[in-house]
Amino acid sequence: MEQIYERVAGCDVHRDQVTVCARTPGPRGGTHKEKARFKTTTAGLAEMADWCGERAVQLVAMEATGVYWKPVYYGLEDRFRVWLCNAYHVKNVPGRKTDMSDADWLADVAAHGMVRPSFVPPVPIRELRELTRYRKKQVDTRAAELARLEKVLQDAGIKLTSVASKVLTQSGRAMIQALIDGEGDPGALAELAKGKLRPKIPELTAALTGHFGAHHALVAERVLAHLDFLDDTIAQLSRQIAARVAEGYQPALDLLLPIPGLDHTSVEVIIAETGADMSCFPSPGQLASWAGLCPGNHESAGKRRKVGTTPGNPWLRRTLIESARAAARTKGSYFGAQCHQIARRRGPNKAAVAVAHSLLDVIWHALSTGELFTDPGVDYFTTRQDPEHRTRRLVSQLERLGYTVELTQTAQTA
Repeated sequence: MEQIYERVAGCDVHRDQVTVCARTPGPRGGTHKEKARFKTTTAGLAEMADWCGERAVQLVAMEATGVYWKPVYYGLEDRFRVWLCNAYHVKNVPGRKTDMSDADWLADVAAHGMVRPSFVPPVPIRELRELTRYRKKQVDTRAAELARLEKVLQDAGIKLTSVASKVLTQSGRAMIQALIDGEGDPGALAELAKGKLRPKIPELTAALTGHFGAHHALVAERVLAHLDFLDDTIAQLSRQIAARVAEGYQPALDLLLPIPGLDHTSVEVIIAETGADMSCFPSPGQLASWAGLCPGNHESAGKRRKVGTTPGNPWLRRTLIESARAAARTKGSYFGAQCHQIARRRGPNKAAVAVAHSLLDVIWHALSTGELFTDPGVDYFTTRQDPEHRTRRLVSQLERLGYTVELTQTAQTA
């Protein structure tokens, strides 16, 4: 097999140590291998970098092991060409697994070009990605806390959400706080309603009649305090993310915001996950595959088996599917027509994935060419149909319903 790189180091990374195998040309031909172990502290990684430098290593390959690869990668990227490899792609022979053999095998496959590096964004994007991912975690935690508050109220027999649209509106917050403070009169609680809930005071009085005890009050109070903390955290993160995007990626933001279904939050996630640099993805199909929005393939003996989408970036995939559902609800948009057409045959979930794939195609072309998106319109699919074929189909449907159809061509149609 052809050797592409002569001097390669393979790294088997763990939390406290990293095992390195340097694969270099031998003094009398062939291949010479040296192995060593280093600590993953800053001093240990500097020692490993010097050890690799003494052997004139051209390429360093390592597996993506949890988060433990990050300090090793960051400690080497300024001095060497570093490949972060998918652990699934570099599995060794079963039954022969040791740290040394793993490092040796990784150096061997990298030297022969048998593995491809994963996408690792530059430092500013990595910092932005850390903020957007943490914000998403806080948003998920907030949703879980709201669900927990609803469970507490239901356990106490308080049916607030049977009358109000959400549990934590301004009126709902005031009523829950009054319950925590010891107010037990359903009529007095219902009088705290504001706005559109005022005409529903009789229904609220019945819904707020329950057995809200001291233990309910304690849990509800802590949930409200946690929600306030989460709201403040999300607001601070959003301000920091918006400032970083405006400072370094305003052109990408201006290109993506006009696309249906995308707002500031989703565009910030797209920039953080892709780096807004499409040179890393030669085609929109490769970007969609990396995001996990492509159908998988399973073919054997000439038979194709149905499989789900390929694994990919879960943060980008989730954001795009949420944006696809929003785009499908946009009036007069191509994405709404696409979703409706696919959902009739294959269901709303597969339609959402298809629309997300189309959104990612648009994003790739917008960031690659710098052109603003022009919506083809809600009638994109109908205008591409053959008018005569469509006419025959509609007449046939009416005749099957028992009607006699006579067609008269208007001047506009003619």
